[in-house]
Amino acid sequence: MSFMIVLVGTLAGLPIAFAIIAAMMYFMITGDAPYHPRLVTSEMFKALSSFPLLAIPLFVLAGELMNESGITKRIIRFCVVLVGKFRAGLALVNIWASVIFAGLSGSAIADTSAIGRVFIPEMAKHGYDRGFAAALTAASSVIGPIIPPSIPVIIYALIVSGVSVPALFMAGIGPGLLLAVFLSVYVLLTVKVADPEPGVDIMEGQSNGQALLGGIVPLLMPVFVVGAILFGIVTPTEAAALAVGYAMVVGLFVYRKLGFHNLPRIFANAMVDSSIILIIMAAVGAANWVLTYNRVPNMLTEWTLANVDSKTAFLIAQMLLFLVVGLFLEGIAAMLVLVPIMHPIAVAFGVDPTHFGIIVIFNLMIGLITPPLGLCLFVAEGVANVGMTRLVRAIIPFFLVELLVLVILTFVPAFSTWLPHILGF
Repeated sequence: MSFMIVLVGTLAGLPIAFAIIAAMMYFMITGDAPYHPRLVTSEMFKALSSFPLLAIPLFVLAGELMNESGITKRIIRFCVVLVGKFRAGLALVNIWASVIFAGLSGSAIADTSAIGRVFIPEMAKHGYDRGFAAALTAASSVIGPIIPPSIPVIIYALIVSGVSVPALFMAGIGPGLLLAVFLSVYVLLTVKVADPEPGVDIMEGQSNGQALLGGIVPLLMPVFVVGAILFGIVTPTEAAALAVGYAMVVGLFVYRKLGFHNLPRIFANAMVDSSIILIIMAAVGAANWVLTYNRVPNMLTEWTLANVDSKTAFLIAQMLLFLVVGLFLEGIAAMLVLVPIMHPIAVAFGVDPTHFGIIVIFNLMIGLITPPLGLCLFVAEGVANVGMTRLVRAIIPFFLVELLVLVILTFVPAFSTWLPHILGF
C-alpha cells in the first residue's frame, strides 16, 4: 500500500519527496512504529546532518557556473575537430560532447538541456530526424552521472559506509566510455546522413587549432577535481569547493562570459536544483528509519538468501528490480530506498561493493530515458518539440543499446573494477 501511495502520488504530479512522506505517514500510522510528527522531522534532519552532503550543492553550482561561461559550445567545437569528419559526424559529436560534459556537471539532466539546445536544431538542419536527434541527446546524457565527478556516486557512498568515493569515481570511467563506444557503433551502423561540411555552423569561423585550444580549460576541470581527490589532497567535499572556485575564475577572468551581476541568479538556480535532491534525501532518510524499525530490510535479506540460490540469479534479479523501479521512481530516491536493503545481500553473495555500486547507478540512470517518468525525455522533448510518442519510439533502440551495456557491466566486473584495483582502492 505504501508503494502504491508513492506511485499514485508521483503519477499525479506530486513531488517525489512529498509522495514518499505521505507513504511514510501511512506506514507509521498503520504499522508498529509510534506516529509522532517530531519523530518524522527529527529523522529528516538527521538524514541531512552530514558534512559530505555539502559536495552536492557545490558540484551543482560548479556545473551551473561552467555552463553559463559558454563552455558548452567550446566542448562541442573540440569534439567536432576530433570526430566531426566521420560519417554521421554530428551524431558522434553529440555522444562524445556528453562524455566531456559529464566531467563538468555530473548530471544527466544538465547534459540534456545544455547540449540539446545546441545540437537538436543543428542536427535537424543537417538532415537528421528531429526525434532521432532528441533521443540521441537524451540517451548519451546517461553518461553524465557515470563518469566522475558524479553526484549519484557521492550519494551512494553516503548510503553505504566503507565504499570509497575515489574508487567509485575511477570505477565509473570504464562503463562511461564503454557506453559512449556502443552508442557510437550503433550510430555508425544505422545512420545514413553524410553530414555535408559537418559542424561548419558550430565552429563559427574558428580553426581546428583554436577549437582544440578552447577545449583545454574545460578538460582540465575534471582532471583537477578528481586528481586532487585521488592524490589525497582534498576530500570530495573540498574538491567540490575547489571546482566552484575553478569555475568562477574561468567564467569571470578567463572566458569573461560571466559578470558579478550574474552570480545571484546562478547561485539561486543552483540552490533550487540542490534543494530538490536534498528534500528527497531527507524524506527517504525518514522513510528508511520506518522500514528499519519494522525490520523490512532484515526480512527481505533473509527471504532473498533463502530463495535465491546463486550469485548469477541475484545479479539478474537485482537488475530487473532496479530497471522496474527506475520506471516509476527518480534514481536518487530509488537508490536511497533500495541500496540499504540490497547492498548487504550483494556482499553476502560475494559481489564486489564497488562493482555493485556502479551497476546500481548505471541501472537507475537508464530510468532517465524511459517513460513514464524519464526526466531526460521530458527535457529533450521540451527542446525538440516533437511529441512524446514520437520521442519514445525513437528512444527504444538506444534503450536496448544501454540495456546491452548494463548486462555486460553486470556480468563482466572487470570493466568497473580494473582501474580502482590498479590504483590500489
